Formats: sequence, structure tokens, C-alpha cells
Amino acid sequence: MGKFFGNLHAVLGAGLVLALIVMLGLDAESFSGTAACIKLTFIWLHVFFGILWIGLLYYLNFVQVPTMPKIPAEMKGAITGHIAPKVFFFFRYSALLTVITGLIVAWNGGFLVQALSLGTPGKARLIGVGMWLALIMAFNVWFIIWPAQKKILGLVEATAEEKAVAAPKALMASRTNLLLSLAMIYAMVAANGLIV
Repeated sequence: MGKFFGNLHAVLGAGLVLALIVMLGLDAESFSGTAACIKLTFIWLHVFFGILWIGLLYYLNFVQVPTMPKIPAEMKGAITGHIAPKVFFFFRYSALLTVITGLIVAWNGGFLVQALSLGTPGKARLIGVGMWLALIMAFNVWFIIWPAQKKILGLVEATAEEKAVAAPKALMASRTNLLLSLAMIYAMVAANGLIV
């Protein structure tokens, strides 16, 4: 058992098989027809990537960033050299895949244009607000946080001054995403009837 749980890919594979069993075994009527399968699969992927993205955003803001000043200098290399680059890989690609799958979900649902244009009041406007907040957050990840973190982590050549400028820029964008995430999550779940 220890060998199985020590293998991330095996656990993910087993989780996928379990998800398929639940989907097709307990909820088979929802998956009748190709269009329904595609629609539900993209909703499921959107939620998965969204949880990964926001989970890493919260990990960075609630755990890693506040803890870094308390870590002795000789131990920081373990975080900046090994953990942080992996975190930021999953962070930025989960942001990208959340946006892509979300746009596909909206397209498949027939409300993409109405939502992005903040159409009529109700679900489309609420989901549209959530989409715009997510797009701003994804922009911050790819065009502010990641370029700054590459300098901070030493993944690209940067002077001490450039690193000093990059750190508050990355923090401000990350905290902006934290701030926006609370309203974005509400908009997404409320628009989908998950809050009564």
C-alpha cells in the first residue's frame, strides 16, 4: 500500500478510474449522448483545474509567503530551488487550464458571449463577473507573478535590484488574486445554483 500511495501517477490514475466509475456507474443517465459527455467532462475538468489553481494560490498566500521570513537562510534554498518552481509550474498551468476549460464550458452551454458581455441580469451576468475576475487573475499569474518569480527564484538572470523590485510586484499581484478569488468563487457557485 505504501508503494501505491508513494506513486503520484498511480494515485491519480486510480482517482480517475474511481471518478469514471462514479460518473458512468452512479450517474450514467447524465452521460447519455456524446454532447452530454463532452459538456460534463469539461465541467468536471474546469472544477478540478480551478481547485488546483485556487488551492495553490491559497497555499502561497497562507503558508509559503508568510513562512519564508522565518526559515533560516541556509534552508531557503530547499524551498526556492525545489518546491517553489514546482508549485509555480502547477500554479500557472492550472490557471491556464481553468480558463480554457471555463471558456469551453460557457461555449458548450451557449452563454459565452452573453456572459463575457455581462448580459442580462441573472446567471449570465453573475457567471460573467466570475469569468472576468478569473481572466484578470490568470493575467496576473502569467504576466506579473510568473515573470517576477522567475527573477526571485533565480530561474532567469537578475540583479539584486531587479529581484528587490520583483518581490513586492509578485506579492501585490498574488494578494490581488487572493482578494479577487473570494468574489470570483461566489459568482461561480451562485450562478450555478450551488448557493440557495
